Amino acid sequence: MGMFDSVSYVALNSALDGLALRQRVIADNVANLQTPGYQAQRVQFEDELAAAVGRGDGAAQASVSRSLEPTREDGNNVNLDAETLLNVDTNLRYQLATQAVSGTFSSVRTAMRTS
Repeated sequence: MGMFDSVSYVALNSALDGLALRQRVIADNVANLQTPGYQAQRVQFEDELAAAVGRGDGAAQASVSRSLEPTREDGNNVNLDAETLLNVDTNLRYQLATQAVSGTFSSVRTAMRTS
């Protein structure tokens, strides 16, 4: 099994995909802050990712569902404070995951130079 097939590498890429989708969904939610009837969306992947790692494959798909935030009179349930906090959290997690992937590639480059 190659390095790019390892559970941790596949899991990191699954996490990056899920986090990138979450960033897009947050942007859509914020863009629709004033749209009557718009229902905010949420991205989940962490539980499936943990199960995938437990199975030994690391491959997980993110899913999108409706937010359970309370709905305003206009039928919209986007909460700007919640979206802002989730965006900060998501961006930090994305940075950590990209650093982990970058570190993996750095190790490969070092190993190739010393071979």
